[in-house]
Amino acid sequence: MGVLEGLPDGVVIFGGDWTICYINPAGAALVDRRAEELTGRNLRVALPEPAGTGLHNFLFQARSVGTRATWRGWYAPGHRWLSVTAVVAQDLLHVYFRDAADQSAGQPDEDGAEAAAVDPVGDAEVDDRDRLRFLAHVSEVMFGTLDSGASAAQLAELVVSRLCDWAVVAVLGEDGRPTGEEARAHRDPARRADLATYLDGRIRGTGDDSPLLAALLTGEPVHLPEIDPTLAEPALGTEEVRAAWRRLDATSCTIVPLRARAETIGAVALMNTGDRPAHTEMEIATAVEVARRASVALDNARLYGRQLQVAETLQRSLLTAPPQPDQLQLAVRYQPAATNMHVGGDWYDAFQQPDSAMLLVIGDVVGHSVDAAAAMGQLRSILRGIAYDRPESPAQVLRRVDGVLTGLRIGTLATAQVARLEQSPKLARKRQRKLRWSSAGHLPPVLIRAAGDVEVLDSPPERLLGADSASPRTNHAVVLQPHDTVVFYTDGIVEHGRSGIDEGIIRLTEVLAELRHLPLEELCDRLLTRIVDGRTDDDVAILAVRCDPEDLPA
Repeated sequence: MGVLEGLPDGVVIFGGDWTICYINPAGAALVDRRAEELTGRNLRVALPEPAGTGLHNFLFQARSVGTRATWRGWYAPGHRWLSVTAVVAQDLLHVYFRDAADQSAGQPDEDGAEAAAVDPVGDAEVDDRDRLRFLAHVSEVMFGTLDSGASAAQLAELVVSRLCDWAVVAVLGEDGRPTGEEARAHRDPARRADLATYLDGRIRGTGDDSPLLAALLTGEPVHLPEIDPTLAEPALGTEEVRAAWRRLDATSCTIVPLRARAETIGAVALMNTGDRPAHTEMEIATAVEVARRASVALDNARLYGRQLQVAETLQRSLLTAPPQPDQLQLAVRYQPAATNMHVGGDWYDAFQQPDSAMLLVIGDVVGHSVDAAAAMGQLRSILRGIAYDRPESPAQVLRRVDGVLTGLRIGTLATAQVARLEQSPKLARKRQRKLRWSSAGHLPPVLIRAAGDVEVLDSPPERLLGADSASPRTNHAVVLQPHDTVVFYTDGIVEHGRSGIDEGIIRLTEVLAELRHLPLEELCDRLLTRIVDGRTDDDVAILAVRCDPEDLPA
C-alpha cells in the first residue's frame, strides 16, 4: 500500500458489499473527500452523490462482467472529467482513475462505451433512481418558501412520507440554543393528536432529548436501533402524556443534524414505530442528504427572516411618535408586510415648523427590504430638513427635495405627499384651519367631515419624487372645520386582497364613514382590523389628524 500512497492517480478498492477497503490520497482528492472519511464505509453512504450517474452504473457493470473495463465521462459532483479503469481480483474491485480534463463529453473509449450503456444492476439501480427522484422532490418543496416555520413543517412531512413513521424538526435560535418551537408530523393522521399531546406536555430538560443534543453538539447523526424506555419516562409528567407516548409506540430512531454554512442550525428526529425495523445504512444516508438539502433552504429562510427583522427595526426606529399640539390630535400606525421582500419603503412624519404650522408627510419608496428602508431613512431626513428650514408651500418643499435628489445623484424614487396645516388669525377666530397639500404621485388623502360626509381629496397626478423632470408641482387647499379628520395612507391598505386602487379607495372611504364617530386612536385600530385583518403583502402606513377633537378643550 505504501507504493499506492504516492501515486498521482487515484486508487480505490471495493469489497464484495461495496465497502471501500482502501483509497489513496490522490483518489480521495479527486472526489473532494479525505481518505479517512471514506475508508470502511459503504459506497452509497460515503459517496451518495454519484448514485444513478454514468460512473455509478459503470462500477456495477465492471464488477458484473469480471473483465477489465474503462470509462471516461463527466463526474458532476466533482465538476471534472474522469478517466476510470476497473478490474476484479479475488472478489475485490480495483478501480484506478485520473483527471481527464482534456477529454470531451460523449467520448469514452471503446471498452467503456458499451460497458456504461449496459444496465446490470436491476433493482438496485431502480432504487437509486427512486431515491434521486425523492431527493429532487425535497429540494423543490423546501425551496418553495422563505418562511422558516413553514420550511420546518414541510421537512417533517417529507421525511414521514418515506423515511419514518413520525418526525420532529427542531430549529435553533439566533443564539444557537433550542427555541422550544418544533415542527412535527405523523404518517397516521389519527396519531397526530397524540404526537401533539406528547410534545406539548412532556417535561423538558429531563434527559429524554440527550440524543438530540448529541446530534446538535457533534454535528453527526445519532442512531438508536432501540429506544430505552427509561430515557423517555422522566419526561412523561402526566398520565395523559404517558398514554400518548405509549400509543406513539416509538421503537427506534435516527437524529440527523441540520447544518448550513459550517454551523448546526437544528436537527430532525426520525422515529420508527411498531414492527418497522431500525433504519438501514442506506436510509440513514438518504436522511443525511435530505437534511443537507433542507438545511440550505432553512438557512435561507432564517437569513430572510433576519433581513426582515433588520428592515423592520430600521423602519420603526425612523417612524417616531407624532407631536400633539394644542387643538390638534395626531395618530399614526405602521404595519410591516408579511414577508421581508415587501418591508422597508413606507414612512410618515409630522412636525411643527417655526411659524407653528403643522407639516404632515406620508410616502413610499420604490423597492423593498433593507435597501428600501435605508433609502427611506435618507429621503425622510432630506425632506424633514428642507421643510423645517423655511415656511414654504408643500409644492415648494417637494421641488427642493427633487433638486437635492437629482443634484446629489441619490437615485431614489418615491411617492410622497406633503401637507401643511395652517391657521391664520382670521381662521382662528372661526376655529377653522387650512390644509394645503401637494402630491408626488401618492394616493389622495381622505377627509371625514364632522357632519359625517367623507371626501376623497383627489388631485391631478404628478411625477414621483426623484424623477428627473422639469414639470411643475402644484398646491391644493381645503378649509377644515372643528372635529374634521384627515387620513393619509400608503397603498398597502387600498391594495390589500389584490384589489385595484380605485376599488380599494372606495372600500377605504366606506369603512371610514362607518368609523367616523370613534376617537381617533380607536378609528385607526379599527381601520386596520376591518380592512387588513392581519399582516399584508405590503407595508401599511397611516397618518391621521383631527381638528379640535372632542376630548380636548375648545
